[in-house]
Amino acid sequence: MPTTRTQGALIVISGPSGVGKTTIVHRVREELNAIFSVSATTRPKSDRETDGVDYYFVTSERFEELVQERAFLEHAEVFHCHRYGTLKEPVEKVLAKGNLMLLDIDVQGGVQVHQNMPESLRFFILPPSEDELLRRLTERGRDDADSIERRFSEAKQEILFASESGAYDFFIVNDNLELAVAETVAIIKKCQDTAQSAP
Repeated sequence: MPTTRTQGALIVISGPSGVGKTTIVHRVREELNAIFSVSATTRPKSDRETDGVDYYFVTSERFEELVQERAFLEHAEVFHCHRYGTLKEPVEKVLAKGNLMLLDIDVQGGVQVHQNMPESLRFFILPPSEDELLRRLTERGRDDADSIERRFSEAKQEILFASESGAYDFFIVNDNLELAVAETVAIIKKCQDTAQSAP
């Protein structure tokens, strides 16, 4: 049974392609009974998707209005095409109920959350080494050689930017998935316990 919480927390997890971030995010969500954030997007809704469940689907005009209203914790344009963002209001409602909310976002988003909600806990997932990251990207079998090289270059840039940005509280090396998940969960629980015991 999940533990009753008196204080919510926003958990941000970022990391480059091939590092195992998505798997860690889902494992952490299961371990802590956390709520996964639903992003707003300007991209069209597919027949298999539900508004408010998969995404909040909005027009480009409405998205820009929300930007001007400072309604986002973070937002970005992806591939110079569609825009995505995390709305403040749903996050604040979850936190007000004492629940944990998880964000799986890129480094730029992590920097914005750091600025807009500095009390959040921000994790960046690292590979054990550059050689191991390249091996993982190659063995996924999803991309051709040029795409793998591009992703590898982008990943190295993301890691450097994350380490220099000051936006991340914790860097977790995913050498062993079980240990990486356990370390992340333990840090979150410790921070929660500390926050709840504070006067």
